[in-house]
Amino acid sequence: MKKTFESMTEKTTFEYAKAMGEKAKAGDVIALTGEMGAGKTVFAKGFAKGLGVKEMVNSPTFTLVQIYDDGRLPLYHFDVYRIGDPSEMEETGFEDDISGEGVTVVEWADRIKDLMPEGTVWVRMFKDPDVDDDYRRLEIEDTGD
Repeated sequence: MKKTFESMTEKTTFEYAKAMGEKAKAGDVIALTGEMGAGKTVFAKGFAKGLGVKEMVNSPTFTLVQIYDDGRLPLYHFDVYRIGDPSEMEETGFEDDISGEGVTVVEWADRIKDLMPEGTVWVRMFKDPDVDDDYRRLEIEDTGD
């Protein structure tokens, strides 16, 4: 199933992601793709808020993964921008996290596409400064049942 969502503000993108987080269930994997500045971290923050995470959510660019366990489900937030080879993910516990009792959000997921499980929800984010500097188009594809 594919759908498109258009946002004119960061707040709207955040709220859309928050609504997705409110519906998330254990085992869900959300793959975020898009160029630098497309809004992946804004989306991750909104999603975390929807899970009830109270901690400050930041992109784990240098640590690769940040775990938030103060929401209704654990959130495993990966940023794989610095991954040079998908085999590096073995050291992060990625395989255990995506099959665990929490929800996984992966920024730059296209870099480890072959490791993403069946049923991953892909959120592809696009900017279009010709429309507006804050405009974002999100294409959401749920590859699960």
